[in-house]
Amino acid sequence: MEDLNLLNNIVSVDNNSFKLNSSNKKSAIYIIGIIILFLFTYFLFFSAPYDFQIDTIINIKEGSSLRYTSKYLEENNIIRSRVIFETFVIILGGEKYLASGDYLFESKISVFEVARRIVNKERHLAPVKVTIPEGFNVFDISKIFISRLPNFKEKEFLLEAQKMEGYLFPDTYFFLTTDDEQNVLSSMNSNFEKKIIPIRPFIKQSGKTEKDIIIMASLIEEEANGDIDRKVISGILWNRIFIGMPLQVDAELSTYKTKGLPENPISNPGIKSIEAAIYPEVSNYLYYLHDKDGNIHYAKTFAEHKVNKLKYLK
Repeated sequence: MEDLNLLNNIVSVDNNSFKLNSSNKKSAIYIIGIIILFLFTYFLFFSAPYDFQIDTIINIKEGSSLRYTSKYLEENNIIRSRVIFETFVIILGGEKYLASGDYLFESKISVFEVARRIVNKERHLAPVKVTIPEGFNVFDISKIFISRLPNFKEKEFLLEAQKMEGYLFPDTYFFLTTDDEQNVLSSMNSNFEKKIIPIRPFIKQSGKTEKDIIIMASLIEEEANGDIDRKVISGILWNRIFIGMPLQVDAELSTYKTKGLPENPISNPGIKSIEAAIYPEVSNYLYYLHDKDGNIHYAKTFAEHKVNKLKYLK
């Protein structure tokens, strides 16, 4: 009888073990199924497309909508799912405004990372650094930008820039690769305004118009050889105007034919030349020349000037 009870207990334990093992197997199957479903969903919707091209540059145009952008990214194999991309953009708070410009995708990234980068304007592209030297005219400026900005249109730039000669401030600028001639004009003219605002009261005190100061500054920029002689040359040129003598500036031939300032600036002066035009150094000199080493020599009379020519320009 005891042997029979022991046998029943053994059978009962085995049955419970079988039930427990069956339950564990089902749980494991469920877990594996969830993992497979997650991986399938990730690779189908969240991961980068298999034909994603590394080092791809994507341009998001100004004013592009979220739907247009998601379609554009899908067509260019940056994302798999437009819906997932749009959802992440909305979650990240960027659906109202997508930053335009070029974006470099140097490696495969998830759709979330694509959305995050675009919302946060992470272009991964170095800005284009452009330095415009003092005294460059609009034709000089256009030659620099033609080789630096793909969307820069020379003809359109010159049509507007010639009206702004003198008011495009020479400086170092940083542009996006998608910027064009309008961005250049806007940046350079805005910079001019920023620089000129603090000195406008002093221009007014000088008794001269802002336009006359900028024209004179453009002449000084062409004639001076650095900071040493800017203010002296300014004084000489203003003095010539005062006594009714033609300016006779080599950089602008019209000044040999007519008296007074040219009608418009001949280049874009820097702040030091503008200040020299405001604060000329008073002297008795009427003439000047630079020798082959760049040194300046002044003269009070034309006779003295002719002597300097023979002495320093041989």
